[in-house]
Formats: sequence, C-alpha cells, structure tokens
Amino acid sequence: MSQISIPAVFMRGGTSKALMLQPKDLPANQNDWAPLFCAAMGSPDPYGRQLDGMGGGVSSLSKVCIVGPSSHPEADVDYTFAQVAIKEQKVSYQGNCGNMSAAVGPFAVDQGLVIPKDETTTVRIYNTNTKKIIHSTFATPNGQTQYQGDLAIPGVGGTGAPIKLEFIEPGGATTGQLLPTGQVTDTLMIPGLGPLTVSLVDAANAAVFIRAQDLGLTGLELPDAIENRPELLATLESIRCHASVAMGIAPDLESAKQITIVPFVALVSPSQDNPTLAGERIPAQEMDLVARVMSNGQPHRALPLTISLCTAVAARIQGTVVADVLSPKAGAQALRLGMPSGVLTVDAEVHYESGQWQAKSGAFYRTARRLFDGRVWVNQP
Repeated sequence: MSQISIPAVFMRGGTSKALMLQPKDLPANQNDWAPLFCAAMGSPDPYGRQLDGMGGGVSSLSKVCIVGPSSHPEADVDYTFAQVAIKEQKVSYQGNCGNMSAAVGPFAVDQGLVIPKDETTTVRIYNTNTKKIIHSTFATPNGQTQYQGDLAIPGVGGTGAPIKLEFIEPGGATTGQLLPTGQVTDTLMIPGLGPLTVSLVDAANAAVFIRAQDLGLTGLELPDAIENRPELLATLESIRCHASVAMGIAPDLESAKQITIVPFVALVSPSQDNPTLAGERIPAQEMDLVARVMSNGQPHRALPLTISLCTAVAARIQGTVVADVLSPKAGAQALRLGMPSGVLTVDAEVHYESGQWQAKSGAFYRTARRLFDGRVWVNQP
C-alpha cells in the first residue's frame, strides 16, 4: 500500500491539538475525507494510543480542522471540525470544538487566507458543523499572528497571547433550538436507574446536564476516577443516548449509539473545594459551580469550550439543573466554572423574550500555538 502526503499544520488550540488542513488539498468529495483523517491520526487503534499516527489517545488530541475561504456573506473563512474516533474507524462532523476554534483565526492569517490591516485582527469564522458564526480577535503586529503573551489558561503549561472568541447567537447549534424539548427540565427513564431529571440545552453544542449527586457522585471526581468505573461509564452512555433521542438528534437508541460526539454529558454540582489534575485544591469561593464533562465517551481533562459556553447559557436559564446548583453569590458577571484543570471563566448573554429563552452570545479567552507545518503522510485508501 502506497503512501501519500498532504500539506498540514499541527496546532494547539486551547486545551486541544489538531491537524489543520485546507480543503484545496483534500478530495473534492467530503465522503472521501474520513479514511485520510483516520490514517493521519492513527485510527483505529485497539490499544487506544494512536501510536501509528498524530493522535494522542484521548478525544482532545484526535482532531482535524479544515479551514478555507468562505462564501458566507458574514464570514472570512469556513471551518469544518472533524472528531476522529480512537478505537474505531469513524469520523464525526456533528459538533464543533471550541478549543480548536481558537486556532482557526491565527491559521487563517498565517496561511494568507485573511490579510491583517491593523495591530489587532478579527477573523469572522463560519463553522459548517453548527452553521454558526464565531468572531476570533487577536494581536497581529506587523501583519503577523502574535502567539507569545502573558495569558495562562487552565490545563496548559506556560502562557500565550490572548485570543477572544465570541460565539454569535449560539443557540440551536446542533438541533436548531436552544431548548430542544421546549422545557427547562425533562425526565429521562434510564434502565437500571429509573427517572432522572436533566436539562437538555443546545448552545454551541448540545449537552445533557445532570446533577452529580443524582448519580451518587460528589461532582469532584477526576477523569481517572470516572474512567475506572465501567458501570458508571455505561450509565453515562445510556443517559447520553436517551438524551439524544429526546433532543431529536437521533431517531432511536441504536442510532444514538453511532452519533458519539453529541450530546455531551455534563455533571454539575454546587461550588466546593475543587481538586485538579495538577494536585491543587481550589477554594469553593473561587468558582460559581463545578462541572465534569464526558466527551466522545471519555471524561474530559478540562472542559470542552463549547460545553463551557453551553453551561454558562444553561446557568442563565431559570429552572435548569445548572441554575439550580449555581452559587447564590454568582451575579451578572462572567461565570467561573470549576473543572479538572482549574477554573474557566466564560460569559454568556441570555434573554427571555416573547415567551422564549434566547442566547445572544457567549465569549471567552483562549491561547493557541503553531507547533509545526509540513506534510502529513497517510496510507492511500
């Protein structure tokens, strides 16, 4: 079997890493992309390590971003996100990655897709997965992306230049509705568990929110503690599939098992002293709630940015399980979310208008870094 090479850039965006590709270097038919992406990342790998590819054995390191010129009147570039499965030969395009969204604007400038005109540049990004617009604003002194800076983000060693990401009208990114069932809470009947109160919210990506205590958890469990409990993982997957059907993402449970990226599963709990992967314990008063998220079947080691935004939106909707655990001291300012890698701050503007909840925008800051560029070699399908 012969190999072919594809021009590629490898970048970190937030707490994720991905291959950055341009559509002009890929087959014209998008159906032909998946085998190339799987080969590039080293999937499928029954050992779960992706040693024969660029992937890192966890969902946040098994990603591909395709960025090219946009035909959308309100965007400069189109951005398609591909989540590559690790143990299966499967690629999902059904959600966006907020962390890798931070790399899209700098990549567009570096590749000449957007020409900076000022010391600061805003790249208007059209995410094809969710049909949503994202504004990415960052420093471009002398017409070049500035990567070095003083912003530290939880889960990433060192610092970088701030990149402001603003998601415009993020509601309904997956299902078309901010509240897909029209309710702030729903009851799912989960086999072996019984009735479970959840909130089904779709902002930037679809998520099912559960009180950690309703599953007998403290909410402070770190990723390894969750991953080492097969029965808990099975329960969380069952909840995800039932939520998928309730939200209209999948027509039935069997179909839901095949759509692995959405909805995300988020466990929320009141603010409490939060342990981190770095061995720290962050005081409860430094956060407004605590969250743990399942991403593509794995406990996320930080928080997916899109689900951070979705969590902040849900916290602003009266009656959701997220609003129920929110600290009474949380005001109108940006919300502080405790998670396995520290505390993430995210702002969300939500209004109740004409009998409906509407998410106007959500914003946060990330960093990114260009790691290398060249060509990625893959086996020719």
